[in-house]
Amino acid sequence: MERVLPLVKKYGAAVVAISNDETGISEDPDVRFEVARKIVRRAADYGIPSSDVIVDPLVMPIGALGQAGQQVFKLLRRLQTELKVNTTCGASNVSFGLPERNAITGTFLAMAISNGMTSAIMSPLHDEVKKAVKAADVLAGHDQDCGAWIATYREGGGQAAGDAAGGAPKRRGGRSARVAG
Repeated sequence: MERVLPLVKKYGAAVVAISNDETGISEDPDVRFEVARKIVRRAADYGIPSSDVIVDPLVMPIGALGQAGQQVFKLLRRLQTELKVNTTCGASNVSFGLPERNAITGTFLAMAISNGMTSAIMSPLHDEVKKAVKAADVLAGHDQDCGAWIATYREGGGQAAGDAAGGAPKRRGGRSARVAG
């Protein structure tokens, strides 16, 4: 942190903070939250706003740890409400080792968005996952008036028409507005 945070401050950048420390990745979401809190506090010491600290709560494979999804959802809510940070994760980690991964990953992303996740590290090549994210944006109010959904999926429009029409939802206000909800 002592090498990275001064650079983040100097250049006005955002930084991804991974919720593990010298002991590794804890299976306890409360421990991961405390690691994130420590990083956010240290960033604040450098004058970096919490909205510029993007916490990765570290999604574990659901096939190996049956509570992984529930743990991440609880942790996402706490990160948003208590620390006021943005969040990200390697979305496909949750489905690692399972068949039909895209269905699990897409559903996970929709549920993670509903629990406050503001971004994800994911492949844009899986239509099933993209559709779940677009639906979550509609339901979470990020796609006002369903404009991006309609542009992408209206009858006869198809995915290509939606992409050409700017099918991505318009998110206003930058990192700090996403944290504020």
